[in-house]
Amino acid sequence: MNSKKEILIKFGERVRDIRKKKGLSQEQLAFKANMHRTYIGMIERAEKNITLINIEKIANALTVSINDLFK
Repeated sequence: MNSKKEILIKFGERVRDIRKKKGLSQEQLAFKANMHRTYIGMIERAEKNITLINIEKIANALTVSINDLFK
């Protein structure tokens, strides 16, 4: 069960790293991805098990491939 949490942590950290490198706030990323700011925060803190559709929205908003979010 712990491995499920690990992937959420790694994914959230990766989203945060890319977002910060692109100079975006959580609010700006949320706007670009058509999501709520608090949802972005929950993803970054590994509090949400994100869907594939939302992964694609975040990748598009960050202008990266889905693969880039899992490196």
